Amino acid sequence: MSDSGYTGHELALVVVGGGVAGLFAGLCAASEGDVLVLTKGPLLASTSLLAQGGIAAAVGEDDDPSHHAEDTLRTGRGLCRPSAVTVLTEEAPARIRDLVELGVEFDDGLGLEGGHSRRRVVHAGGAATGDRVARKLAERVLAHPRIEVAEGERMLTVWRDDERCVGVVTDRRAVAARATLLSTGGAAALWERTTNPAGAVGEGMAAAYRAGAALADLEFVQFHPTTLVDSSLLLSEALRGEGAVLLDDQGNRFTDELAPRDVVAREIAARGTVLLDLRAIDRGRFPSLMGSLVEEGYDPAQTPIPVAPAAHYTVGGVLTDLDGRSELPGLYAAGECAATGVHGANRLASNSMLECLVFGRRAALAALGEPAVPGRLPAIPDPPATEPVTPELRSALWRDCGLIRDAAGLEHLLTAPHLLTRLVAETALTREESRGSHFRVDFPTESEAFERHVVLRQGSEPLLEAWQ
Repeated sequence: MSDSGYTGHELALVVVGGGVAGLFAGLCAASEGDVLVLTKGPLLASTSLLAQGGIAAAVGEDDDPSHHAEDTLRTGRGLCRPSAVTVLTEEAPARIRDLVELGVEFDDGLGLEGGHSRRRVVHAGGAATGDRVARKLAERVLAHPRIEVAEGERMLTVWRDDERCVGVVTDRRAVAARATLLSTGGAAALWERTTNPAGAVGEGMAAAYRAGAALADLEFVQFHPTTLVDSSLLLSEALRGEGAVLLDDQGNRFTDELAPRDVVAREIAARGTVLLDLRAIDRGRFPSLMGSLVEEGYDPAQTPIPVAPAAHYTVGGVLTDLDGRSELPGLYAAGECAATGVHGANRLASNSMLECLVFGRRAALAALGEPAVPGRLPAIPDPPATEPVTPELRSALWRDCGLIRDAAGLEHLLTAPHLLTRLVAETALTREESRGSHFRVDFPTESEAFERHVVLRQGSEPLLEAWQ
């Protein structure tokens, strides 16, 4: 590709991805510079809009950020980066206030979800929190005079010189910027059964790795326990927080519905399909979700709903510091595509949208300090070869790197025709233990030797690193 495609307009920040992390970061950065937001699909088509959980924050009278931190650390099974957890939980109340000031209307009361020791989850529209928050942020972004939104424009590769990232190359042009923020979401749609939209296949992570950034924690993939059978419709953990119960085929409860998600998901998987009984709860608190069930042909007031686990959230991603900086200068990441260490081995419910807000803002503010784009820009690189996500690939990941894994299955994936699939398998093979959302039947217990993060860098063997 020649350098004639360069647009010539220097930006303070180019944001790749239109979910909560990218939109909030764009708003935070636009106070001091011009911002371009790129979305490969429509602006209102991100994974964030599907988020049914709420946002965890210590805003209740009986709560404190230290309690929120304790719950996060416990769920992370010894792998959370303590400094990241402190940042997340201490900044959470302020980020909720930011959303209120932006016009998000939260429901009365606080919800209880799995792994939380008290009610601390704020919701908007019951199970429609992601939709309400993303739409309000999109409305503000579209109205901002210093933010340009380019919908339907796909990043092909990160643009870099010998020392730093200088922007991105898309399917339309080259974009130079002082800083680039990847907020491209996760990779859970690589698995055959998923709650994610089809585009959530980790393209941002792969692009960062090809450009020289490190990836970490890819083996930790969270499977949501309660997804409607033969559907991608997620039945929010908030339902179980309000008293919905899980029943086996004999009509008996078999688990603690509010145990960590990895535990509940494996309990369900061991039984195949189970039923989620919503009859005893106030279903009126979740109007959109109840409406979706009716559209699918179920009457939640009369009949328990068949559910099974599905790939939901990728804990790992682009290794960053607490301000979103990757190991490639000028390249930042925030949200599900980033690995700050805040979730450890298993994300605490409703910490994901909070992570988008806290670390999206921190990345945006840090990015404003990047130096100007070099006067002489490097040649625009050719994009990598296309790696299609086929039904066969998704089936292989579900079979060989699903809820329960072993070396033989993971080794099958090392020759997959898809970079990120190979990297996920490599990290999962490296972690010879079971911890949180990574379960190896051939190594079924935790090991102190693996109380570390698996980090991948180009040209190197996987490394085990401890983060403070």
